[in-house]
Amino acid sequence: MGISEETRRLLTQASTATLTTQLFKRGLRNTYMQNVHRITPDAPVLVGEAYTLRMIPAREDLDHPDMFRDRTHAQRRAIEECPAGDVLVIDCRKNTSAGTLGDILIARLQARGVAGVVSDGAMRDTPQIAPMSIPVFAGGAAAPASFGAHHPVDTNLPVACGDVAVYPGDVLVGDGEGVVVIPRHLADEVARDAAAQEHLEVWILSEVKAGKSIFGTYPPDDDARARYEASRPQNR
Repeated sequence: MGISEETRRLLTQASTATLTTQLFKRGLRNTYMQNVHRITPDAPVLVGEAYTLRMIPAREDLDHPDMFRDRTHAQRRAIEECPAGDVLVIDCRKNTSAGTLGDILIARLQARGVAGVVSDGAMRDTPQIAPMSIPVFAGGAAAPASFGAHHPVDTNLPVACGDVAVYPGDVLVGDGEGVVVIPRHLADEVARDAAAQEHLEVWILSEVKAGKSIFGTYPPDDDARARYEASRPQNR
């Protein structure tokens, strides 16, 4: 069963900064992918459950253009099998010397309703991918095709992406800052508490902009907390 529409809605409104704080409060420190950035600047916030693809280093006798004719090829299967609403997460060992996917494969994922793509490798055809409406995150750009560096071996098993463990079904959120991974069983409560944190921090920011010192305001002491509660619409 996928995440609820309410959880999805709350996560689209929460920054990755807020989400990492909520995960840190639950003892999870390594949830933010390193050196993985958005390459579709006008696409919406990425939210979806992980469907994974793992790459190992390429080998010349196995990796060549003709291999793409094989319908059992793991990369080709991932493009056609990643469920609509999920995020295709690709473990490239942080190797950015060749593209993970190009514009045609990204377009196919978009047409199938996939929620987004995340890779700690590079993407090719990035000028063509950049204006697309599907969220795409990667470790960089590279013109060479994937078979120059990567051999896809399996799908929907645990992987590492950007130095973060990603298990199938984990919830990914990606914004202008990067990508965070939320264990599926925590997604609902993290989404709820992140929304509360975001609301409080909007109020704190308004107080600081109005001239209040951060002492007693950020974090709020009892007096500040009382003023915040009094400002909330349901308490007026």
